[in-house]
Amino acid sequence: MGSMRQGRLQVIIHHSSFIMLTAALLLSACGFQLRGTAQLPFSTIYVQAPPTSQFATQVRRAVQAGSSTRLASAPEQAEVLLQILNEAQEKQILSLSGGGRVSEYLLRYRVFFRLTDSKNREHIPASEIVQQRDFSYSDDQALAKESEEAQLYRDMRNDAVRQLVRRLQAAKLPS
Repeated sequence: MGSMRQGRLQVIIHHSSFIMLTAALLLSACGFQLRGTAQLPFSTIYVQAPPTSQFATQVRRAVQAGSSTRLASAPEQAEVLLQILNEAQEKQILSLSGGGRVSEYLLRYRVFFRLTDSKNREHIPASEIVQQRDFSYSDDQALAKESEEAQLYRDMRNDAVRQLVRRLQAAKLPS
């Protein structure tokens, strides 16, 4: 009886191994890559932004951790220059309650950037990434809603960083 259970267990293990192997082959065949690995078409980059820019800090981390591209410490040492031209957080009233109090906001996060090379040729002209989220609000939960708003802005900034990295991957540099 023990050897029969062991035989069934081996068949189940072999069956699940087969399924995992098949899934891995299918994913690799369709070009699937784990998030975080970016093949950027340049070897060095300088990120020019205000020193307090959290967006620029996250972009630097994403480039460092997720690609073989090196961060240059000065613009003249880099193959390309990524300029973060402007970053903005906006808040717009979407709806009011019957008593005239705000019940919903539209939160928007914008980043303007451009990518040039050492000869000042534009590879990505001045462009904008926009993220937005609807946000319900209640005066009764002001502290919790303030925390939720901050989290939504962080999420939008993270999404904007990922979108920028994808745009950098698609940049065409002359050979």
